[in-house]
Amino acid sequence: MSIRFRLPDPAHLISLLVGLRNHAVTLSCCALCCYINERLRSEGYWPCANLNIVNRRIAPDGFNRQATLVNGEFPGPLIQATKGANFRLNVINRLNDSSLDLGTSIHWHGILQRTTNYVDGAAFVTQCPIIPKESFLYQFNAEEQTGTYWYHSHLKAQYCDGLRGPLVIYDPKDPHRGQYDIDNADTVITLGDWYHYSSLVAPLVPEFNSTLINGKGRYIGGPSVPLAVVNVIRNKRYRLRIVSISCDPAFYFSIDSHQLTIIEVDGNNVQPLVVDSLQIFAGQRYSAVLSANQPVSNYWIRALPNIVNQKFTNSTNLAVLRYSGAPTQDPKNNPAVNIPTSVLPLNEANLHPLDVKVDPPGKPFPGGADININLDVKLSDDSTKFLINGVTFEPPKVPVLLQILNGAQSASDLVPKGSIYGLDPNKSVEITIPGGAPGGPRPIHLHGHSFHVVRSAGSSTYNFDNPLIRDVVNIGGAGDAVTIRFFTDNPGPWSLHSGNAWELDKGFAVVLAEDVPEVSTKDIVNAQWRALCPAYNSAFANSS
Repeated sequence: MSIRFRLPDPAHLISLLVGLRNHAVTLSCCALCCYINERLRSEGYWPCANLNIVNRRIAPDGFNRQATLVNGEFPGPLIQATKGANFRLNVINRLNDSSLDLGTSIHWHGILQRTTNYVDGAAFVTQCPIIPKESFLYQFNAEEQTGTYWYHSHLKAQYCDGLRGPLVIYDPKDPHRGQYDIDNADTVITLGDWYHYSSLVAPLVPEFNSTLINGKGRYIGGPSVPLAVVNVIRNKRYRLRIVSISCDPAFYFSIDSHQLTIIEVDGNNVQPLVVDSLQIFAGQRYSAVLSANQPVSNYWIRALPNIVNQKFTNSTNLAVLRYSGAPTQDPKNNPAVNIPTSVLPLNEANLHPLDVKVDPPGKPFPGGADININLDVKLSDDSTKFLINGVTFEPPKVPVLLQILNGAQSASDLVPKGSIYGLDPNKSVEITIPGGAPGGPRPIHLHGHSFHVVRSAGSSTYNFDNPLIRDVVNIGGAGDAVTIRFFTDNPGPWSLHSGNAWELDKGFAVVLAEDVPEVSTKDIVNAQWRALCPAYNSAFANSS
């Protein structure tokens, strides 16, 4: 299932109103909105949608377990929109299984949320969670943003229980449009890890049981359930939107006998780059054009996790690319034995913006920004928490945004102490994050901004001319010093954290409090938002 948004022609809206007048219908404002919405929805525009968060048993890899889902689906329904559309996503909490988290909060990953920081969805940073039997309307406009995104719970590690799905904003004037023939719901490919236990009882170091591609997969010792199939027609070109909805592992993605041309990264157009494999970390997205130019047959789609001893045994970590006319069966070659050698693997440093005029802010040398921050990441002595510059992020009882709206005037007034970094407006910011903490390599995600990657993992050189722009970056391993740049033009408290959900839940996060004095004038919250915290505090007064 997908939820699709299109921008209706204004003349069409006028015609609906004229139709009301002609039928002498008298409606209240609410009823009028419902009437127009239902008419537009019936005609395919669907500017509004209810997202019901429910508990349901599913068995995507053959193992049956209770999950937390959007509209009962895994992955969650694809949300599709056109550039400039207004999103009205009503999240209704219908959770009732106390063996899983009962609250929820949804983050729209990669959407910048200019002037709408309060719907960014980061629990205890920009809102309190939604309690059962209540709802919250996430209403925002992505403005000029287009490309491939996703959405997921941002409460503890809840999305590992299933609350995650893709989101695509189409550009009617896509500069890459001439490079592909087909780009639709069928060409979106999600890559995720799946666990046979609840996130609330996960061990200290969780280990996933299977890789799911478009919600299907197999595990060692499990049944040979059907794998996901991506159907193509020979000699057509397909824009594959590859979305990592992973909690933990990165995946080495490839399609046997086919090359891929990368044209978009995390919602940002890039100069086309041909590869035959790519490593994609949790939260990252790539659009890659696949030319169906091989003989009609079935081919393995591979997503090998970057975890020790992961293979393709029992047809794990696989899906199928099926040409029209090919038999309905798995590829004949043994995927665990016939493993292609990658000769054109993706190197992030080789990706560059399509618009070559976009330079990173600040001066062209390390430390050349107005604000320079180094974030040193370590694991606690007992391995239960992460520390950034010596501090573990502990979610505050009052969300950071609410603290600001209640009168906090600077970052020094905000809690949790040691985890809030103040940023003045209209400044260039450089953040360096050395690699090497146990458990890496790992991705880092910044809310509220896309950033320039001026130094990538695996490289000791800096690029201040045309570095890649993205919102999730791998910080590499020992010896790496991944460095990003961005400009402070988006007031609000924005989370910067590990893209690994388990690590985020262990305190791997900070908050960048950007232009604090302007937040109350730029981000105008409503009564429904203000009601979230009193409701949550009442419902979960005795929770830890």
